[in-house]
Amino acid sequence: MGSLRFYALLRHPDFKSIRISIILIALIIIIGTSGYQALEGYGFLNAFYMTVITVGTVGFMEVEPLSATGRLFTAILILFSLGTFAYSLSAITSSIVEGQIQAFLTGFKVNTQIEKLHQHVVVCGFGRNGSQAAKRLSESQTPFVVIEQNPEICKKIAAEGNILYIEGDATDDKILERACIGKAKALITTLDKDTNNLFVVLSVRNLNSKIHIISRATEESSDKKLRIAGADNVIMPDKIGGVHMAALVSRPNLLEFIDFLTAHGQNGSTRLEEFSAITLKNMYVGKSLNDLAIQTTTGANIIGIRDNQGLFILNPQTAMVLQNGYKLFVLGDSSQLNAFKDIYLSEL
Repeated sequence: MGSLRFYALLRHPDFKSIRISIILIALIIIIGTSGYQALEGYGFLNAFYMTVITVGTVGFMEVEPLSATGRLFTAILILFSLGTFAYSLSAITSSIVEGQIQAFLTGFKVNTQIEKLHQHVVVCGFGRNGSQAAKRLSESQTPFVVIEQNPEICKKIAAEGNILYIEGDATDDKILERACIGKAKALITTLDKDTNNLFVVLSVRNLNSKIHIISRATEESSDKKLRIAGADNVIMPDKIGGVHMAALVSRPNLLEFIDFLTAHGQNGSTRLEEFSAITLKNMYVGKSLNDLAIQTTTGANIIGIRDNQGLFILNPQTAMVLQNGYKLFVLGDSSQLNAFKDIYLSEL
């Protein structure tokens, strides 16, 4: 892995001068070694050693007395090597001063962390919506990686130091693959243009057929197109904001309570979680909520269920029997939710 990273470092366009320097030094060593072998009859090891002490100007004695031709060859080799080393030192110093090497090595470290991600979320775009999504994911300790094309925004992300990101175009399949889209569980695309979000959805659905895709949209006409392309959910922030404000007029306390529950659940003791009945332990399959006695056993409450047809059932009756594929919405504090998972759910 280390050798691959070094090779990638040398191929990077920002390190063209360093790449040229290494090639020149290698050529001098090859020419010097070959020259001493041909002109002085040295063996490979002696010829290589003689070349190194010559271009390194360390002042050691010759391996064997040199002929006149050998001395002339040595003088020429020294002159060429001095120019090459001066160029190489200048190139390396320039890269260090400009911070290119450090920035590139930091990028390698980030890429390594991204490669280790599994069942993570990919966030495309770090504008208003993308940054808010990233904040919520961070608060809920959900692993995620951001794809952002704007260099200035990327600098701000890097300054925060706690967000994994890739600088690039999210509509590019190669960039999506760098974000390990094939191993991701969800994608949130919040790009400014609906057409770009459409391209992202199409690409991601092709790269990962099982991923859950959430897309931002600004135009009403984009909703249907994005869903046809493969988006599971299409969010229109402006529309949601207007509906929310209007609802605050007629049901202010209810909306504030829901907002409180959503925000409080990220860091507070009580939160609402979603679980799948697919992971229900075999001994509980086909049992009713009354038989399971979840509230009595754990203190948690199932306040809603989504059945296999996608219908929501609020405040389900205790006689309701759970079926495979049902989604359970459970309210409780951390200890109650953990107890629910430990007792009723099996590991995936």
